[in-house]
Amino acid sequence: QVHVEESGGGLVQAGGSLRVSCAASISILNIDAMNWYRQAPGKQREWVASMINGGSTNYIGSVKGRFTISRDNAKNTVYLQMNSLKPEDTAVYSCNVVRYGMAYWGKGTLVTVSS
Repeated sequence: QVHVEESGGGLVQAGGSLRVSCAASISILNIDAMNWYRQAPGKQREWVASMINGGSTNYIGSVKGRFTISRDNAKNTVYLQMNSLKPEDTAVYSCNVVRYGMAYWGKGTLVTVSS
């Protein structure tokens, strides 16, 4: 069983920055990918960003240039640095770890951006 835990959410003013973390209970050197998703109140969950094993990254258009995904292999952790935050970024941010085609999810962390 792979355990995934997000942290770092909170309340921030529009224009501010926040970094959320996703820690895995396994080495992230041996996974297929780590993905960030978010679910805003009353909306469906949407994919935000991915880091594929090997280091390549992808982002949804609405966060390109503002969000950056990175990793710390020693800590088995992937980060999502969020800059220039907007009220519409308010959501529960969750991550999953994909290994051998199986996705393991955390419970999420709430990010609230005030206007």
